[in-house]
Amino acid sequence: MSIRTEKVASLLQRELSSIFEKELPRSGPLATVTEVKITADLGIARVYVSIIGSEAERTELMEYLHAETKALRKILSSKIRNQFRRIPELEFYEDRLFEQANRIEELLKSVRRGPEEEQ
Repeated sequence: MSIRTEKVASLLQRELSSIFEKELPRSGPLATVTEVKITADLGIARVYVSIIGSEAERTELMEYLHAETKALRKILSSKIRNQFRRIPELEFYEDRLFEQANRIEELLKSVRRGPEEEQ
């Protein structure tokens, strides 16, 4: 990744995090922008979102993000339009790394305890 794409990704992550704090429903699951990856031509921003909530809440939030991509991009544009000629298209992906890390930790704990302690 070039320095320019890293700077753009960092700015988008910061601004999208701020938008999430203000625009997402407070009663819903907790969502955090964990990473933004930008294509070399700055045309597409892949936004990775970590969601803490039930499976249904995570699915609902991802559906919301996909449905509201244009609206979120418009809000983003109003915040940073003076820094870019064109705002990248947004693609949202669920980041399950935290969930996977917790599952690995649980498995490691069960291995350390041994099968006789689990019963």
